[in-house]
Amino acid sequence: MNWDRVQGNWKQFKGNAQAQWGKLTDDELDQVEGNREVLAGKIQERYGVAKDEAEREIDDWLARH
Repeated sequence: MNWDRVQGNWKQFKGNAQAQWGKLTDDELDQVEGNREVLAGKIQERYGVAKDEAEREIDDWLARH
């Protein structure tokens, strides 16, 4: 799956993202609005990981959905 599909259907994928990154609040996921860079930034902030680790987590999550 590509990110364009996630971005276009963010409301559907938001629940999956919440399950994956439980520390992210609904408000934060609403702010993401399907934007991969914003999601990576939120993961970095909440989980204290580097940008490359956040990107890797997103890639893994995307591969599973």
